[in-house]
Amino acid sequence: MNEPTGLRARKKERTRDAIADAAVSLFLERGFDRVSVNDIAAAAEISKPTLFRYFPTKEDLVLHRFTDHQGEAARVVRDRRSGIKPVTALHRHFRAGLDRYDPVTGLNDHDEVVAFHRLVFSTPSLAGRLTQYQLEDEDALADALGEGIKGHLRAAQVLAVQRVLAWANWQKIADGRTAHDVYPEAVADADQAFSQLR
Repeated sequence: MNEPTGLRARKKERTRDAIADAAVSLFLERGFDRVSVNDIAAAAEISKPTLFRYFPTKEDLVLHRFTDHQGEAARVVRDRRSGIKPVTALHRHFRAGLDRYDPVTGLNDHDEVVAFHRLVFSTPSLAGRLTQYQLEDEDALADALGEGIKGHLRAAQVLAVQRVLAWANWQKIADGRTAHDVYPEAVADADQAFSQLR
């Protein structure tokens, strides 16, 4: 019984990825505001209603790539080992992301990743939608931390630090430096920033 459901889910995921890939390719080629939903549906060879079943807004076609990280900070806090403070767990997690050159840390120099970030940061509607994702992450982290207003303040501070660090890393790479070259500075910046949070 599970096999057909599993096949259906995989097919839906492949369709979703194909739609998003077609959209992002068009956005990178022409710019976000110059591509219509009809253009995307035609490129993905689907109907407009089908597109909206997978992605409720045009912005979601781009920002779904961030959903892999949605609630990540809260998960790190909830899943940390006993005796490890939340900020320490979050610092270690961010450092591990730097070690992997994870695009979410801003420390990734693949042309496609740099272009994708440039698209997001230079398109007001995408930047606004990304801010909404960040606010949802902040609420989730605050819940994981508990402590009422103190937890909310700490969540806001941690996520602001991660955002600033990622932006600084991406900016250096967008200015022409390699991720390998930026890495030591990124690590030092992260260590200093999380030390200040403690």
